[in-house]
Amino acid sequence: MTSSSAPGSDHQLLDDRAAPSRRGTAVVTGGSAGLGRAVVRDLAARGWDVAVLARDPEQLAGTVREVAEAGRRGLGVVCDVADREQVEAAADRVEAELGPVEVWVNNAMASVFAPFVDTDPADFERATAVTYLGQVHGTRAALRLMRPRDRGHVLQVGSALAYRGIPLQAAYCGAKHAVAGFTDSVMTELRAEGSRVKVSVVHMPGMNTTQFTWVRTTMPKHPQPVAPIYQPEACAAVVGHVLDHPRARTWVGESTVYTVLGSWLAPWFVDRYLARTGIPGQQTDQPASTMAGDYLDEPVPGDLGAHGEFDEQAWSTSPQVWLQQRRRTVDVAGTVALAAGAAAGAVAGVRALARRR
Repeated sequence: MTSSSAPGSDHQLLDDRAAPSRRGTAVVTGGSAGLGRAVVRDLAARGWDVAVLARDPEQLAGTVREVAEAGRRGLGVVCDVADREQVEAAADRVEAELGPVEVWVNNAMASVFAPFVDTDPADFERATAVTYLGQVHGTRAALRLMRPRDRGHVLQVGSALAYRGIPLQAAYCGAKHAVAGFTDSVMTELRAEGSRVKVSVVHMPGMNTTQFTWVRTTMPKHPQPVAPIYQPEACAAVVGHVLDHPRARTWVGESTVYTVLGSWLAPWFVDRYLARTGIPGQQTDQPASTMAGDYLDEPVPGDLGAHGEFDEQAWSTSPQVWLQQRRRTVDVAGTVALAAGAAAGAVAGVRALARRR
């Protein structure tokens, strides 16, 4: 069996495999790099034609090429999701060129690594506009198309940090908290009107993505994700599974489960623990000057694909991620047992960390 890969790609696409049958049109915002790139690949492999909304034409071209290599139609649209009019225009173009949008994945994000008091107000507002308002604009555009047809699925990419803010990422954490609250409101409104349009949110752990190669930072060292680090393909597969088997809320990764449950069970301890470890734990030993650039206002040139610089440390799967992709085949008792085990693990972890103080 032969294979090919796009320049700069961190994966290989099988080019002699029969293309899956067409399932419809999907949109992925921020789909040209990082987790979004992995989601685009996963959806194309599942049979979706995929429209990708992002700012950089070179990265868009590489992503669309990968969709084509998977046997599906791709469309790259240059779009800044912080601009509502651009998002609305992009949605209309997708429908005109690829057909009715059945899936819309709001993934685009931006962040600033800096203490809040050292963050330029304009940088804070920009990160908020992309990460939060970008999902608002995407949801509005998707519902404008989907509600009259009474079908479709909007999926928000959330984060463990929607439940627990951490140092150096006040803008990102605040935006992800806002996404969670906004999505809850939209879910209940659609339910109240009897709509069959589905809305989901999938909360992600720290991932080995390009974010940490080009995030704006005021810190002296190269940023890194909070461990344990997961490969973006593992998380993208959960997104694909949720789209195939809809459910409202999903936590991905053991660290997400522990973050949420630990914050519920012992927020006082998590405050102290993060104050002590959160700042050094998000920086490597390398200087920030080794980063590829700064993407906050303008995209960084070059097609870097989905992966960041932490392949050797990243997990390709885990028991919790494995289960999330098989929830329809796991019995209720097993699911309850896993949840109980996760809760017990979170309590044990908090107690163990407390003993180390």
